[in-house]
Amino acid sequence: MRALIISDIHANLEALTAVLDAAAGSYDALWNLGDLVGYGASPNQVLDILRPIANLNVRGNHDRVCCGLTSALGFNPVARAAANWTRDELTPGNLNWLRTVPQGPLQPEQPGITCAHGSPLNEDHYILNMRDAWAPLQQMPTAITFFGHTHIQGGFSQKDHDWHELRPRYNTRNDAESWTLSIPEGTRHLINPGSIGQPRDCDWRAAFAIYDSDAAEIIFHRVPYDLTASQGRILMAGLPERLAARLRDGR
Repeated sequence: MRALIISDIHANLEALTAVLDAAAGSYDALWNLGDLVGYGASPNQVLDILRPIANLNVRGNHDRVCCGLTSALGFNPVARAAANWTRDELTPGNLNWLRTVPQGPLQPEQPGITCAHGSPLNEDHYILNMRDAWAPLQQMPTAITFFGHTHIQGGFSQKDHDWHELRPRYNTRNDAESWTLSIPEGTRHLINPGSIGQPRDCDWRAAFAIYDSDAAEIIFHRVPYDLTASQGRILMAGLPERLAARLRDGR
């Protein structure tokens, strides 16, 4: 079984389209780890694409705020402005659907897998370093947990007393590339596929991952997309200019 793992699209239609085109025909299920909306200018288009095709959806913190389940007061001013704009922009059908997306962690039909947005122990917590990863790696009931929220592709692994931070190694910052991680038996993993719509690991390309249960491997991917068009949508919508500018830097 091959699953396409995506996260943190943040209403970036061009990036999502590039990812789905690149992954076409290479997966059996699609697992979305949350934050479909917020920041970007195409929330309805993104939801209209993903709602029919995602096999699993986990609620993200921006999804929760943008649909009005919780207040935007905890966001910084830029994120708050985008959340308020998104809530007004969403169609009634998409707004209501977003309110039904379940909180993680969730377990798909594939055994041995957990899916979450932030930490599987708390959906709002960021897993940024080994100290953050220690408790989830110890406490989760499955060997592999996929998570998002940080917008940083990679993850953490543990086997017995060996602990490792994982970061894909790429050669460029312009072309489509992939990097494969083998999953040795007896190893526990926290895996972040990276952000499709707003990466923050200094690589502007859209990020995603493919989990291959038969081959016991995870293939990380980066693909370029029409950045100028995405930035233009943000500016034309009257969203904060910072949201467009940061896409180029990938941070």
